[in-house]
Amino acid sequence: MKYHFLSFQSLIISIFLILALPAMAVQIEFHTFENEQRERLYLDLIAELRCVKCQNQNLAESNAELATDMREKTYEMVSAGKSREDVVNYMTARYGDFVLYKPPFKSKTLLLWIGPPLMLLFSLFLLLRVIRKQSKQDSKQLSDTERESVRNVLNSNSSSEK
Repeated sequence: MKYHFLSFQSLIISIFLILALPAMAVQIEFHTFENEQRERLYLDLIAELRCVKCQNQNLAESNAELATDMREKTYEMVSAGKSREDVVNYMTARYGDFVLYKPPFKSKTLLLWIGPPLMLLFSLFLLLRVIRKQSKQDSKQLSDTERESVRNVLNSNSSSEK
């Protein structure tokens, strides 16, 4: 009886895995280009532009519908002879600077560029402060210990004199 239950359970799991295969399928896009430079430009652009929906994936890695649309628009622009700057300008105008992994230095992105170094300096300042405070406490404890030993020596000397 136990054997039949396990085989039935295996059959159910297998059916669910087979039904899940289409969901795991990756869409493969095939594009033809006039020359190798345009193909290289397209591949470079989809590798350097970020998917706005996925946030941590570039257009080449993302399976989101928005990324598919962005790849298609990139292909259209590259096929039409547009330059890298034209494609990047179009994408940033439409989706904002977030589409770039290295956004330009301007007032809107100032915190992105200056924030990490400021956080590093602030962290180093706090670390140095804690280290100094700890060393002062250690030296103070050492002097307290020394005082106690001196008192013990003085007490033992005064009791031996009596």
